[in-house]
Amino acid sequence: MRKGILSLTAAAAALALGLTACGGESGQTTSTSSASASAPAKAGKVGVILPDSKSSARWETADRKYLQEAFEAAGVEYDIQNAQNDKTAFQTIADQMITNGATVLMIVNLDSGTGKTVIDKARSQGVATIDYDRLTLGGGAAYYVSFDNTKVGNLQGEGLSKCLTDKKAEKPIVAYLNGSPTDNNATLFKDGYDGVLKPKFDAGEYVKGPDQAVPDWDNTQAGTIFEQMLTSEPKIAGVLAANDGLGNAAITVLKKNNLNGKVPVTGQDATVQGLQNILAGDQCMTVYKAVKKEADAAAKLAVALAKGEKPTASGSVKDPETGQDVPSELMEPQAIYFDNVKDVVADGYVTKEELCTGDFAEKCTEAGIQ
Repeated sequence: MRKGILSLTAAAAALALGLTACGGESGQTTSTSSASASAPAKAGKVGVILPDSKSSARWETADRKYLQEAFEAAGVEYDIQNAQNDKTAFQTIADQMITNGATVLMIVNLDSGTGKTVIDKARSQGVATIDYDRLTLGGGAAYYVSFDNTKVGNLQGEGLSKCLTDKKAEKPIVAYLNGSPTDNNATLFKDGYDGVLKPKFDAGEYVKGPDQAVPDWDNTQAGTIFEQMLTSEPKIAGVLAANDGLGNAAITVLKKNNLNGKVPVTGQDATVQGLQNILAGDQCMTVYKAVKKEADAAAKLAVALAKGEKPTASGSVKDPETGQDVPSELMEPQAIYFDNVKDVVADGYVTKEELCTGDFAEKCTEAGIQ
């Protein structure tokens, strides 16, 4: 009888391990790994929820890769899934991760309401939480890792101003294509570029044109919105687009009207598409955020928490809803123009092979990309 009980126990343990290793629901992108069975002291498990794969290529091409590499190097079990902009799936994934033994949960929220619900539940079950890239307002995560997002906006505003000066534009009409109204980062970006451009509007140097947020950072909607902007104000002379996807949506519309290259457009994320637009002269600048540094900083905190440690952060950010200081790690962004696109390649964020294809090969040579 005792032998039978032991066999049942072993079978149950094997079944539980098999369930833990299973992927997410249909349509979700998943990466999982199990810590080595020979590890002397088994740490906890880290669950990561990425937001989508459409608003920016970075989530799947950069963040997933760098986080996975960091967890594997530390020998910590992990589960990385993508909610694909589905709030219900986001909460379901979080529940599954907690049920399957995650002791640390790192999230990129889709909105603060959904994020707070997930963080509250995790906290109630003793799971440590990290806000990755986006702060969950009122969420109370234990840590926050991101970039200085107001500085990102500053760089965008300064970039557009520089490009308008280069175009010798007089009293240019400037349009805003802002990020999602549910993303606190979009608010910080706008605070940053408003800080640069508003004084110019107030002084009459620039004219404030259409100003609209793009729901869910949706590039298709951005194209429709910008087409309406250009119809209502055909003399738009500059576009402050909050990221490369929105910027490309504007550029597509400008091309249809033979205005690409004549109207400066900003961006963010230093995507291959954004960098190619810069090389082609259709995009004024982008903001490079060294995602590896962000991912490594977040993974370091997550690994420490998974091992039962209480890591310290180098700074803090005040949650505007609660007034509480959230221990934080903030990375520095970098403005990218034609003459320093090579910096992004040199840093390994994109490769020459993927960037310098077809007609862009000659432009890459001109930009000094080796």
